[in-house]
Amino acid sequence: MSKKKILIISDHALSPSGVGLQTKYLAEGLLKTGDYTIIQLGAAIKHQNYNTVKVCEDFYIKPIDGFGNVNLLRSVLLNEQPDALIIFTDPRFFSWLFEIEDEIRQVCPILWWHVWDNYPYPDFNEWMYESTDVINCHSYLTYSMLKGKFSEKVNFIPHTFPKSVFFKLSKNIIKKEKIKILGKEREDNFVCIWVNRNCKRKRPADLLYGWKRFVKMIEGKKRKATLLLHTNPLDESGQNLFEICNNLNILDSVAFSTQKVSEREINILHNIADVCINVSFNEGFGLSTLSSMMTGTPIIASKTGGLTRQVVDHRDNTQNGIALEIDMQTVVGNQHVPYIFEDYVSHENVAKGLYKMYKIENKDLENLSKKVESYTKSEFDYIKMIEAWDKSLKQAIQKNKLTKIEVISLWKKF
Repeated sequence: MSKKKILIISDHALSPSGVGLQTKYLAEGLLKTGDYTIIQLGAAIKHQNYNTVKVCEDFYIKPIDGFGNVNLLRSVLLNEQPDALIIFTDPRFFSWLFEIEDEIRQVCPILWWHVWDNYPYPDFNEWMYESTDVINCHSYLTYSMLKGKFSEKVNFIPHTFPKSVFFKLSKNIIKKEKIKILGKEREDNFVCIWVNRNCKRKRPADLLYGWKRFVKMIEGKKRKATLLLHTNPLDESGQNLFEICNNLNILDSVAFSTQKVSEREINILHNIADVCINVSFNEGFGLSTLSSMMTGTPIIASKTGGLTRQVVDHRDNTQNGIALEIDMQTVVGNQHVPYIFEDYVSHENVAKGLYKMYKIENKDLENLSKKVESYTKSEFDYIKMIEAWDKSLKQAIQKNKLTKIEVISLWKKF
């Protein structure tokens, strides 16, 4: 059987972005089946080098500015004749693509790895949903919103990582790495990790205000606490986190990890933490919290978007850490996204969530760690993700092939 050619448009698969990494893992998994060759139009604002990258014999990446354009896509479709097109990013970047969906679908089906962060249902996206052959949602919230209207082509395929990327280390290694990273003086500290970009949506300043309240709550207690922020505290898209910490007088309880590091080192950071926190007002999925859970580290997370199915075990409604209820919801929007909810948790309840985790006894924490790790193996398994995509692609390609045969038959009758 000849290999099926898949065209992917998304963040460059060799870039460190969440979408880029998930594209890489999807491509690697599909290639291991032996049934595919993959061409990617690797998106970025600008690349240092625009030469086509040969990742392996069956995987090529052509760097492009942005997510491409009509003329570029027409050229690739004509020259490569792919069996399927996968798109993967925010829908607003693909409006130009859906405007020529009839041309694309004459060549191949369109499959979309899609997420929509929050309610209300986005009626304004419906023309794009109707123009897509398959919508594979990586957030269960997104799947819940779409399955009622597009049940015949909507699936739930969550993000995940291979087991070799994020995993639990031994206690001896964790102890050594904790001292190495945080210093001997913080060896016994309660450590909370936050791994995100310093930007408004992630609410780093609000986290710091919540941390200030939490530190006040544990004053006088034997066990101290450290908030470990893996981010750029001076990111132009965010706030000056150094100045905020200084203003709140919490610099002695905060540690910054500011360098770009490998996945191996990120795995270590998650392992040395007692808990990972995310209080974003919108979060389509939440890769940093999932990474932590795969190492057996419980999470504190707002019940918003994709975070809800991580922090709450949907099978029995138990928690994989501390689920933070939403205190306030606002409706925001712009000319492209007319309306969407933003979910906020108060500083006070962030602090209470931290304190609740801080108080958990060691034995109970070990049991929670085992539960969290087991949950990710069951619900966010990499092999299952690849199998679901493999099945989805083959069904879409076969359906598209049968549709073409039917069209040709009709034309012959005339």
